[in-house]
Amino acid sequence: MQTRNYVVAKRAQSWLWVNMDEQQSTLGNPLKPSRFTELDFPDDDRRRVRVRPRDVQPPVTWLSEDDVQKMELLAGGEVVSKARVPAHGQVLQVALEPPVHGKSPLDTHDERCHRGRCSLVKRTDDWFEVFAFHLDRVLGLNRSLPAVLRTFHSEVLPYRYIGGSPRPVLWWDPDIQHLTDRDNDQNSVPLSWVQYQNLLRLRCGDEADLRSAPCVGVQHSEWGRLALFDFLLQVNDRLDRYCCGFTPDPSEVCVENLLRAKCEHITGLLLVHILVRKADPSRLVFIDNAGRPQQTTDNLNFRLVEGIDEFPEEAVAMLQSGCLESRLLRSLYTDRELWESRGGVSGLRPLVRTVEQRGKILLRHIRDRKLQPQRDL
Repeated sequence: MQTRNYVVAKRAQSWLWVNMDEQQSTLGNPLKPSRFTELDFPDDDRRRVRVRPRDVQPPVTWLSEDDVQKMELLAGGEVVSKARVPAHGQVLQVALEPPVHGKSPLDTHDERCHRGRCSLVKRTDDWFEVFAFHLDRVLGLNRSLPAVLRTFHSEVLPYRYIGGSPRPVLWWDPDIQHLTDRDNDQNSVPLSWVQYQNLLRLRCGDEADLRSAPCVGVQHSEWGRLALFDFLLQVNDRLDRYCCGFTPDPSEVCVENLLRAKCEHITGLLLVHILVRKADPSRLVFIDNAGRPQQTTDNLNFRLVEGIDEFPEEAVAMLQSGCLESRLLRSLYTDRELWESRGGVSGLRPLVRTVEQRGKILLRHIRDRKLQPQRDL
């Protein structure tokens, strides 16, 4: 088997394929990432979503046609209605229609959302969730929802949402399954830390029936996907909402709300944002992925990978290959507003390399524990 590494021929501004043996790309000797400058990303393309025929080669194959369509809706759709999200004061649900379609007077806001025409507009500080979407696709995980960065000017929206800094806009999936409990509606299934560790040991779907307790219907391999993703982004508000696995800043919500004080009582620890689709309940959906871009390497949260005995083969291969920087920068470039507002190559490269460094640490964790990447069949 071979892995492919993209390198850029700067003078010709064209892409060359360079084939490299997989044996060269081992856990202990990852390939060096390609160097990029602003010249490799033309700034004369003013489209909101820079994917399709005008792109330089190679094409961004990790973004599906459905991803691109949703990104274009999120980035350029006309705002036609809005609604508050209960218990989430910082999030606004906004319905969008492609400009050519226009607003249908017969459609209610809920009907638009049911047809997949709604988005969630979040705080400006959550922009890293758009970065997370591209990381998810480059790694081949394909569990997060399409997202873009966008500045709004619509009179339909409250004043604080108009102009100013761009906000992350995520596609709202009408098929996600929520619990009926309003205090726990950010889960598809109620799950404690103890139950989670037990189902990891049972390998649900491989060695135990998905429907037998403590299994909750989610395939065993899904947890490895989630753990890898959360570790690279340092997302704690899912597997470790109480901040038990790292030292949080005193201003953190988990400290201010005294959640961290509960870490000593392991039976009371609960997971959050464990979501699936109604049509495919054995696979997870990743939401609220903003994570911690500035988390230092000496304070990484290894609780996120506790109990995980396998990681997805494709994602591990990408971390090994040395291609992550080139592909992730190429993917981020497709979102023009994200690219320009975060400083292009010079602004985004440090974040990409932070994730790369975390990837090397995770690869060392995999090697030291002799864990085997698993192919997702």
